[in-house]
Amino acid sequence: MNSKNYRYLNIKGTVLDNYQLQNYMEKIAINHSIGAKSSKYTYPIPRLKDNFKFIEKTYNLLNEHIKLGIDIHSAGEWLLDNFYIIEETYKTICMDMNLKRYRSFPSIVNGMYSGFARCYVVASEIVSYTDNKINESILRDSISSYQKRKYLSMEEIWSLWIFLEIAIIENIRSICEKIYITQIQKYKVENIIERLVERKSEKDFKFTTIKNNLKFKDMKYPFIEYMSYKLKTFGKQSLPYMEILEDQVKRSGITVSQAIKRHHYDVANSKVSIGNSILSLKEILRVNFLSLFEEINGVEEILKQDPAKVYSSMDFKTKDVYRNEIKKLSEDTKISEIYIANKIVELSKKEDDDKKRHIGFYLIEER
Repeated sequence: MNSKNYRYLNIKGTVLDNYQLQNYMEKIAINHSIGAKSSKYTYPIPRLKDNFKFIEKTYNLLNEHIKLGIDIHSAGEWLLDNFYIIEETYKTICMDMNLKRYRSFPSIVNGMYSGFARCYVVASEIVSYTDNKINESILRDSISSYQKRKYLSMEEIWSLWIFLEIAIIENIRSICEKIYITQIQKYKVENIIERLVERKSEKDFKFTTIKNNLKFKDMKYPFIEYMSYKLKTFGKQSLPYMEILEDQVKRSGITVSQAIKRHHYDVANSKVSIGNSILSLKEILRVNFLSLFEEINGVEEILKQDPAKVYSSMDFKTKDVYRNEIKKLSEDTKISEIYIANKIVELSKKEDDDKKRHIGFYLIEER
């Protein structure tokens, strides 16, 4: 299937504090209607591959510009120092998330995200409204808030880290678009400077004329900022060109000073966002997902009510056997894991026999 047929998530949101994020997650849970399978047209890997390809292209351009002596975008420094982390994350995701696995996740069946895996949307929402800043505390609070209204399945919770990484790489790609076009604009400035200001002969050109066929919105601010900076390095020699620049900029309704401030603001935001993104990719590797899984898993909370008080004293591996039995029952019967867990505890509480009062009697022995 052509990758152009796929839909992809690129959720944009303002940064929320912890209290606001919890309220927001509860609100979207209310609005989500859930279906059985995710659409193959929302499979995120084709888009992920395209994202990585563009990030790598930006990385290579930055290295070329270093050799040419062109100033590097501040956010680009993060990319140069940490590209290997993005590459390793990308390879791991591609190995772990095949189409069959993705389609097995419950989907959202209403609204603009219809067809997407619910856990993909939830992860993307968290990443978007924290400006890519992810840690164990944020995950625990935001998922717990979502589950006040709707429970995620155990497989969804267990797979959250993959979708968090996919969403973060999507945002890194957006930042790289800004970095890339900024570097192209700087290259154009260098080309103009050596032709018009330095008046080099064509055989001495270091920067050749290039055509920019990228379909991005016109980003004039990087060009204005860098042209102003370069002209000022030539002192009085550049005054006529500065006057031309200021006149042309004024025709667009702004001043050179305003354009420079706008560009510096955009650069600062991009630097913070990519910094958050890289640090979050590192943080996700450090999160104790075994512990987090047990804390925010709705099935776990129910099974802890085991009347025989045996379940809570079990180790993780044994508990996982019980949880997997519930998962299989849910898949076979199309009944929710939460309902099954509640029903098993309910049956156990009705028994006087010690053996039958343990939830394992219904999960393991009766099967």
